[in-house]
Amino acid sequence: MVSRPETGQKRERMKLNNLAKVMVLGLAVLVATGAFAANKGTFRAQEAVEINGQQLPAGEYQVRWEGNGPSVEISFVKGNKEIAKTTATAVQLPQSPSFDSSVVNHANGKAVVSQIQFAGKRTAFNLEGSDRAAMGNASR
Repeated sequence: MVSRPETGQKRERMKLNNLAKVMVLGLAVLVATGAFAANKGTFRAQEAVEINGQQLPAGEYQVRWEGNGPSVEISFVKGNKEIAKTTATAVQLPQSPSFDSSVVNHANGKAVVSQIQFAGKRTAFNLEGSDRAAMGNASR
């Protein structure tokens, strides 16, 4: 059996086919990265704060959240290490804030984070663990 050499058209079609596969894969990675980027923000603690009973020293943390409904899981990450995790209720703001901010409750002698807002996002997060931590400290 004699093999025939490939024609130029067939080679071009194979190149285009491979290029299309690479582009689809690249687009899928880009979309996945963009979706993940939408679920994170920066939290800066000017003082040691408490998140769901867990102490966070002053500093900058990356906040990541999972979930689309009113209840979400939030993680506070420093470097590659998860420092604290809690649940929160997502609430819609009338307009997106122009900078990151947080509400810190000092009523019981400790700095307990109760809400976080992120620049450019119309969703804020009310941290559910902050109420339990504040109530637990008041009873001691």
